Amino acid sequence: MLLKEYRICMPLTVEEYRIGQLYTISKHSHEESDKGEGVEVVRNEPHIDPVHGEGQFTEKRVHLSSKLPSWARAVVPRIFYITEKAWNYYPYTITEYTCSFLPKFSIHIETKYEDNCGDNENIFNTDKNNSEREVCFLDIAYDDIPDRHYKSSEDLRCFASVKTGRGPLKEGWREKDKPVMCSYKLVSIKFEVWGLQTRVEQFVHKVIRDILLIGHRQAFAWVDEWYNMTMDEVRKYERDTQEATNEKIGPVAPTICVSEVSKPSTSRSAPSSAPSTPVNGDPPDFLNVPKDRPRKKSAPEMLTLPELRERSLPK
Repeated sequence: MLLKEYRICMPLTVEEYRIGQLYTISKHSHEESDKGEGVEVVRNEPHIDPVHGEGQFTEKRVHLSSKLPSWARAVVPRIFYITEKAWNYYPYTITEYTCSFLPKFSIHIETKYEDNCGDNENIFNTDKNNSEREVCFLDIAYDDIPDRHYKSSEDLRCFASVKTGRGPLKEGWREKDKPVMCSYKLVSIKFEVWGLQTRVEQFVHKVIRDILLIGHRQAFAWVDEWYNMTMDEVRKYERDTQEATNEKIGPVAPTICVSEVSKPSTSRSAPSSAPSTPVNGDPPDFLNVPKDRPRKKSAPEMLTLPELRERSLPK
């Protein structure tokens, strides 16, 4: 497991970001979706937790086969999805990701929001030694993002909000500008597959880093679009956008799963620690090295689906 804590500051208050978070997630999901791929909303409903109180539960399927690097596409089916389950008890949230194809893969994200510049050193009250997790500060104005995601309208070194009068963000803005808030995100990634664990966990953390940076940049760059919204208005925007996004994706072909498990009721208590993946069973045969021959440093010889492999065996 690879554990990192990300701290992302924004020139907003925690109360303001309650609306901005919902608006940004909906708009970003819609923009990133296309025919056959993107974010499909399965469930979005109120949820009551015995510990955290009233909140919102969402379940989404993220279809992204073509967005994988070439080495990953070599070992997964052409069509698969990531399942996202989120419990939002703002200003505290829990998000879990599991894969429809890899049963030993999971991501757990615990988030807390505070009105400060990221100087709370133990916001998660963890007993773990600090050396076990890496703390990463992300600067929404000055950290690099992939070129394909750059938009001049979202360059916070130049952007100035009309409605709030905030921005552009200058060097040292986190310590100088007011207001300022911080998103603290404790991210744990598990991929327990021999020969691929380190590579996959590092790659996923890089992807998450980029997503967090881009998402928080957009939250402020779009502030004039959501700043005067009420909760009822942003919930309506969320519902309308979700419908439009699902229509944009269109019907998705059946995916390959290792096994099916019943969905937990949203009335249960939200998980309090990094979960094991909800899919049971060992990895597919073609990801295992046969026991009767020595392991090789390269990938297994056959990266075909079990059904196709059976056809290739001599009769």
